[in-house]
Amino acid sequence: MKRIALLGMPNTGKSTFFNRLTGAGARIGNWPGITVDLLSAKILLGDAMVEVVDLPGIYNIHGFSEDELVVRRFLESQPVNLFVVVLNASQLDRQLALPLQLKTLGLPMVVLLNMADEAKKLGIRIDAERLSQTLGAPVRLLSAKFGSGFEVAKQALVEQLQQHPKLQHADKAAFEQDDSIEHELEALVSQSVSSPIQIPTTITDRIDRLMLHPWLGLPLFFAVMFLAFQAIYSLGTPLQDGLDWLLGTFKDAWLLPAVEGWPAGIRSFLVEGLYDGLGTVASFLPIIIIFFIVMAVVEDSGYLSRAAFLMDALMHRLGLDGRAFVMQLMGFGCNVPAILGTRVMRSSGLRRLTMLVIPLSLCSARLQVFLFFISAIFAPSAAPLVLFSLYLMSFLLVFLTALIWRGRYQSREPLMLELPPYRLPTPRFLLLEGWRSAGQFLRAASGFIVVGVVLVWFLTHYPFDALPASADTLAGRLADLAAPVLAPLGLDSLLSIALIFGFVAKEIVIGALAVIYGLGGDDLTRLLAQKLDWVQAYSFMLFTLIYTPCLATLSTIRQESKSWRFTLLATAWPLALAWVVSFLFYQGARALGF
Repeated sequence: MKRIALLGMPNTGKSTFFNRLTGAGARIGNWPGITVDLLSAKILLGDAMVEVVDLPGIYNIHGFSEDELVVRRFLESQPVNLFVVVLNASQLDRQLALPLQLKTLGLPMVVLLNMADEAKKLGIRIDAERLSQTLGAPVRLLSAKFGSGFEVAKQALVEQLQQHPKLQHADKAAFEQDDSIEHELEALVSQSVSSPIQIPTTITDRIDRLMLHPWLGLPLFFAVMFLAFQAIYSLGTPLQDGLDWLLGTFKDAWLLPAVEGWPAGIRSFLVEGLYDGLGTVASFLPIIIIFFIVMAVVEDSGYLSRAAFLMDALMHRLGLDGRAFVMQLMGFGCNVPAILGTRVMRSSGLRRLTMLVIPLSLCSARLQVFLFFISAIFAPSAAPLVLFSLYLMSFLLVFLTALIWRGRYQSREPLMLELPPYRLPTPRFLLLEGWRSAGQFLRAASGFIVVGVVLVWFLTHYPFDALPASADTLAGRLADLAAPVLAPLGLDSLLSIALIFGFVAKEIVIGALAVIYGLGGDDLTRLLAQKLDWVQAYSFMLFTLIYTPCLATLSTIRQESKSWRFTLLATAWPLALAWVVSFLFYQGARALGF
């Protein structure tokens, strides 16, 4: 099988081109360092099957950051037929150094000048033919985002693969040759790229005067995030209610009559265990999809880089930098890829401190729990404020954790940050992002959820002659053991069972509650509203927000830190912090008469 290696500097649209070429669901984002692992897809290109490998974005094949080393190890060890180098057409004075370096490796190459539409608007003219002659490789202009020039670029790949049918290894000796590239770059840019003497003021410049204002920038950022949460809740709640109604209708009209004559134990397992547990979780899928779409708009627009710039001064005082803040925001989706994203940091201390605070992000699995409790306990007018307060609490706990542990994990690595122009994501991209996120959520969570609800059903029904979820069941005995620890937080015995299963995956928590109480959907919502007041509910949400991350996150922390001691710290610290914060809130609220 033939192989193409896709390379480029961060924020050139490389992953966008990869997705358009392969139809795969690679992570796309307008932020340097999104692609931190090797993504690959097999496609039919021309008359041959080709493996396309999307390598991490790098600035230099001679660098020493972890993502640069990943690329270098790949190029040194893996044979390829063709390099495809994606560059930002409006920044060729900085980006042409990469293909010049790759040229020394002695392998065939195609250079794609992406974002050619933006370069044209800026008055930049590019002599692609001269570039091609100097680089000794085909050069094509395109816009991977909108698809213009894509077929021409694709045909260039086909032609080069036909001319170079054999896999080849890079010339390893070329990795030691750094001498003349800088002089060659200056000559190449002056001959092939014509830029206006003064770049005209762009809409990005005008927006940044406000969004990056030294006094207004941060308040505007939090206002943008609050509006995003308001949009998620306003758009997602009706869809969630509709799906919940469909699931309830199916249960009453079809499922219950179908199992009416079945043995009581099997009927209870199928209806109260599997269906209610999985159905309650599934009803939140519309809000999860909308969450990812809204965050994709914020991310792909280029605003996350501005958030890093705005927060860098504060994060520096905490021993972190602006990249750590952006990884925290990425953790809103899932902690695992955010932790993988720390590979762009060269300092071991900075990486570990960032990995320690990322699990405090309010990830999509926790979001599911909070949306359920907020819908059950709080008025619709208060719901966005409650959700926003949990996000603020997440940030405050990040700051506190960083302050406490910055002395242990120190770093002097400077921040190098690129602010890309503002871009509106295309509807196609948003639809793909929603579809990809839904699929990823279901694939990652479904196994945990099924196993979790089955195990919870067993614990709440065994021995089978006991009253379900009573003190005589295994769940009741576990609850008795947890009661002395969780009772001071206002959490009853049955809630403690759900939290125990949340150690495995936070997605299990709502499904576990449905199984524990033997109810799903609106019935479970009404029961919780009767059993809990707002202080107990908020204490439960605080504990869920903070306590030990899921097993997948801990496994990733162990893999990235290569330290069991650090993994133990990442397990114990948030658990202790969760208990203290929930205790102070609950006891303080009760002392004030709430």
